[in-house]
Amino acid sequence: MTDHYDALETRDPAEREAALFARLPDVLRGAMAAPAYANLLRGTDPASVTSREALAGLPVLRKSELPALHKAAPPFGGFVADKPGSFARLFTSPGPIFEPEGRQADPWRGARALFAAGFREGDVVLNTFSYHLTPGGFIFDASARALGCAVIPAGPGNTEQQFELIEGYRPVGYSGTPDFLKILLDAAAAGGRDVSSIKRALVSGAAFPKSLQEEMKSRGVEAYQAFGTADLGLIAFETPAREGMTVNEDLILEIVKPGTGDPVAPGDVGEIVVTSLDPHHPWIRLALGDLTAALPGASPCGRTNMRIKGWMGRADQTTKVKGMFVRPEQIAEIGKRHPELGRLRLVVTRAGEADAMTLKAECASAPATLLNEVAATLRAVTKLGGAVELVGAGSLPNDGKVIADER
Repeated sequence: MTDHYDALETRDPAEREAALFARLPDVLRGAMAAPAYANLLRGTDPASVTSREALAGLPVLRKSELPALHKAAPPFGGFVADKPGSFARLFTSPGPIFEPEGRQADPWRGARALFAAGFREGDVVLNTFSYHLTPGGFIFDASARALGCAVIPAGPGNTEQQFELIEGYRPVGYSGTPDFLKILLDAAAAGGRDVSSIKRALVSGAAFPKSLQEEMKSRGVEAYQAFGTADLGLIAFETPAREGMTVNEDLILEIVKPGTGDPVAPGDVGEIVVTSLDPHHPWIRLALGDLTAALPGASPCGRTNMRIKGWMGRADQTTKVKGMFVRPEQIAEIGKRHPELGRLRLVVTRAGEADAMTLKAECASAPATLLNEVAATLRAVTKLGGAVELVGAGSLPNDGKVIADER
């Protein structure tokens, strides 16, 4: 039994980076054959985008915009050059957002995540993600079968029928939400059903705190978590090192300041932006709206790809103040107009039964006029008046939050 899925997982990081960016220009050319990407990337020379710095110069595509784009130009918003019939399966997620599944083996890139969680060829896997219209069930189904596992397409719910399947097929693995795994184990204990065959699990789709992880372990199940989306499949996953999540191969993951496409400083919390290298259905700088931070160095498990801390909240912190929306993009614009400022945080509160907002801004040394200048910019950008408080450099939390609604 090897420790890694293949040699790609342990290659030199510089070698991986060079390989990814050598492929990117051709992926960009293919993407720009679709009308929406041709418009979004107008003026881009694909041959010049061969580094992270060059990639950061391209506009982001926000996942929150996809429902409106898909509605305006169904089914894929003009971001896919090929016809829907060129794919294997066609799904929808709430929004609606329409998602196609490719015809290649392991189209959602999940076999590596299952392997890292201890799944191996010949295992029987109970897959409890939903198979109805949304891709969740098929993401883990296709990934397990690509690894050589047999899959029980159980879906969620109906614990009595689940017990019949478990006692009959004796699956060693579970894939689904951590919540439903606990429901199964609790119901089995209460009803005297035998689910002891399940020894390992890959969970996603809900919070998996350390306390629940330890509870699963105490009940004989070694469970790992993965981070993914219906658009991209498995993006990052836990490994036996249990130090953050390792980014999947064939993806370029950036962490940017919320509301912008600008990379954060190393270690800072920011929004996840992903570029995929699937020529059939590429994603170019898809901003997911989820926050994370990068971890330094390589994983003790030997995998050398970038690691992230995992899901750390939502980047879309848009709120309404005095009847008007205030967005992270506006706070980022204030920062651009005043480059002498560091981190910014707009705190929204109530004062005298009315909305109030205070912009807290890090600044190492401030001229006497800066406070009023920033206040004027705040009003010009948001169309709302608010207080400005200059604070010391490094005093605001590194949590990716630029709007804190404390009402």
